[in-house]
Amino acid sequence: MSVELDQRAAITPEFLTACRDRFAQSPEQRTLANAVRKNGVAAVALNQDRVWSMQHTFSHIVKGGPITNQKQSGRCWMFAGLNTLRIPVMQRLGLEEFELSQAYQMFWDKFEKANYFLENILETLKEPLDGRLVAWLLSSPLNDGGQWDMFVNLVEKYGVVPKWIMPESFHSSQSRGMNSLLTAKLREDAARLRGLYAGGADLAALRQEKERMLSEFYVALVTFLGEPPATFDFEYRDKDEKFHREAGLTPLEFFHRHVGMDLREYVSVINAPTADKPYGRTFTVRYLGNVKGGRDVLYLNVEPEVLRQAAMAQLVDGEAVWFGCDVGKMQDRESGIMAADLYDYRSVVGMPLEMTKAERLDYGESLMTHAMVFTGVNIVDGRPNRWRVENSWGTENGQKGYFVMDDDWFDAYMYQVVVRRSYLPEELQAALELDPIELQPWDPMGSLAC
Repeated sequence: MSVELDQRAAITPEFLTACRDRFAQSPEQRTLANAVRKNGVAAVALNQDRVWSMQHTFSHIVKGGPITNQKQSGRCWMFAGLNTLRIPVMQRLGLEEFELSQAYQMFWDKFEKANYFLENILETLKEPLDGRLVAWLLSSPLNDGGQWDMFVNLVEKYGVVPKWIMPESFHSSQSRGMNSLLTAKLREDAARLRGLYAGGADLAALRQEKERMLSEFYVALVTFLGEPPATFDFEYRDKDEKFHREAGLTPLEFFHRHVGMDLREYVSVINAPTADKPYGRTFTVRYLGNVKGGRDVLYLNVEPEVLRQAAMAQLVDGEAVWFGCDVGKMQDRESGIMAADLYDYRSVVGMPLEMTKAERLDYGESLMTHAMVFTGVNIVDGRPNRWRVENSWGTENGQKGYFVMDDDWFDAYMYQVVVRRSYLPEELQAALELDPIELQPWDPMGSLAC
């Protein structure tokens, strides 16, 4: 059945002529076009006055360790978590510099994600292969990204170790090749499990096959990353050059003895101002996780001001804040500036960009992409005007690896902060006990920081 085409549906010669005339009548736009073609739109649109106004000075600072570098891997959430945990270690032991092993956490995350994926395949055996759910599970079974609650699962189950106990390998720092091979294997395993099920295998037989698959996976991970230690000797010199040795520690013993944080006291507070996510309610996301039997991802959705006040209070009390944001928006990597008016794209390109935060989420223009750590805030008359950001991209960007964020950027592109529940108003602390609303896996708040 043919449908008559509306004459306005197609681009006509007359419309093209009008477009050409519009450009020709703007000599300023021609000058801008020449500058963009020569230098790129970001360089032309960059608001230099804004860059110069963003000082790297703050009224409150939490002293951390040296800037870390995730290199060519998507482990920002892990780096941010470990950078937060190392601060109490440094304070307790009198260390000027200290890092926790990111490769150790990566190993267990990959191993647990493999099990999580295969279990999800077993749970969805009756779902059609070409259905949205199975297609989503198969799309990315083993990427590097993660979330705060996934980080907590790893720490509570496996502990942490100093970086020199399990240092970086080639593939921990450049994970694409490893991930490609391991993903191919997991998809092959999924095909085998579904094939066995179609042939009449029961769940017990399928789980036995899954364990065989995981044993192969363990060997592959050791080959890529090294084998995590069951125990280790912790030897170090403090800032007074006094030598210390603790022999035979397990990674969990090290965490409880030297980090000592009760991670259950920290909660993920988000700002997702879309119509389907009421404020004051908790949310979880189907099939988002890494450790079967661990805690589920849990978010409490609140107004931006709640995020701001809770993060500011925790920093003033001398404790860093893990956070998740859309790092690619209105950010200049070289200077380390994140400001809502950093680029004047409207004047340069000739078209406005005026979506609200809710519209950006609903229409796929923005979501949480990166996790970092707040280690400072500048407070004027009781309110913050800029935030000190500890990134994990090495020391070449920003001020020796530190970025600075203005408060308008916080409102526009900040999606999550992790704070002690005691910093929330009493009614929101009570809301944390509500049964969470379950979101679909492809919801924008199911994105992983990488």
